[in-house]
Amino acid sequence: MAALGQGGFVERLQFFDGQRLFASDLQQLEAFHRAMRELHNASLHQPGIGAGLAVSGIPGDREIVVGPGYALDLDGHEIILTGNHAEPIPPVDGDPDGTPAAYDLAVSYPSDDLLEVAETRQGICVSRGAVRLREEPVFCWVRLRDDGSGVLRPADSRLGDDIAAGRRILLARAEVQHCQLVSLSIAERRNARPPTQPLIACGHAAPVWATSLEPSEPGESEGQLLFLNAKVSTATAGFVNTPCYSARLDGPRLLTGSVEGQPREFFAEGLLSIHDAAPDGFSVRVLVVPFITFGVADLEDPSEVFSAWTIEWIAVD
Repeated sequence: MAALGQGGFVERLQFFDGQRLFASDLQQLEAFHRAMRELHNASLHQPGIGAGLAVSGIPGDREIVVGPGYALDLDGHEIILTGNHAEPIPPVDGDPDGTPAAYDLAVSYPSDDLLEVAETRQGICVSRGAVRLREEPVFCWVRLRDDGSGVLRPADSRLGDDIAAGRRILLARAEVQHCQLVSLSIAERRNARPPTQPLIACGHAAPVWATSLEPSEPGESEGQLLFLNAKVSTATAGFVNTPCYSARLDGPRLLTGSVEGQPREFFAEGLLSIHDAAPDGFSVRVLVVPFITFGVADLEDPSEVFSAWTIEWIAVD
């Protein structure tokens, strides 16, 4: 997508008979076609695996084998493996608690400084120069840790961000113990061709509510309105585009609050609205409608009173 947002115009190189050409002219021609191809890839496809890149291994192996294949990253770069690649298993004994260590195997497009010179030629009146560079994918094991809720996430947040964005393409997930493969899964792979059926996901979140008191609108009864605000993460669903979200409040409506140091039981309802929708989550704003004989401003700790309220959500892309 580098050709977009740069201003100016797309310029097509043109040649004429008798023109003196320099190496930079031909390199610009190759760069033009590459930029157009990457723009096509990034605009019409999502980061993921286009074909092949099968991963194989059995428990006890000290390396896994990645077969030839083709993938696209976030910027439309074409990641191509032309033959089998053997990747050694990470040399670790396992987790400190004695269980196998979890890793993701990712592949990425090589930067220019990593390209190996495949052929050089002697120039006229100048020294030798490279005429072919070999593009080989870069493989990387990404260590995973439990985030405390049973979900495995990359220990290195930068690598995790690269995988989530599509700069690195996930090939497989492995468990390793005693420097040997314990298990191998490819369920986490993403296809570069979006499925024809919609992606539907749902979840349940227990957000940390932030409360705010706001004056009522003119013409309404005097008093203050209590709002609950929170963020809901949907990152585990893996949406690439912003889906259509629906959400509802879940939890008891008969609550106990403290007023002037005395417990008071009351019934309350909430009117929920969704804001700031994004592929990895959204914000909710809840107007609390209490059916009580005292105002919501009298509650000593509103966030504690409504902490039992949770969010159930569903999203369709």
